[in-house]
Amino acid sequence: MEKLSHYRQIVQALLLERSKVKLAHGDVETEVVFDKERDHYQIVHVGWDRGQFIYGCAIHIDIKNGKIWLQWNSTEDDLAAELVAAGVPKKDIVLGLQSPDLRQYTDYAVG
Repeated sequence: MEKLSHYRQIVQALLLERSKVKLAHGDVETEVVFDKERDHYQIVHVGWDRGQFIYGCAIHIDIKNGKIWLQWNSTEDDLAAELVAAGVPKKDIVLGLQSPDLRQYTDYAVG
């Protein structure tokens, strides 16, 4: 349970830090969504830019079976490397956004 609490804190801190970065244009809000009971964590952008409605998930991270799953990352940041720098071992990080067939060729967990 201690590891799970630690991973939750790391993921939440990572997303809260990312949420401070505002989009360069438009009236777009950055929302941080934490489902702490089910361990789903997201950053979502919602608003208007140049007459178009903007909605999209920028980052989606889950914690499943004691591992941090990077489900989606539309930023240029290497979130897996940042998790490692925060103390998460590579064996506990799954690149869920990558094909299961290709995960075996990474330095991270396969699932």
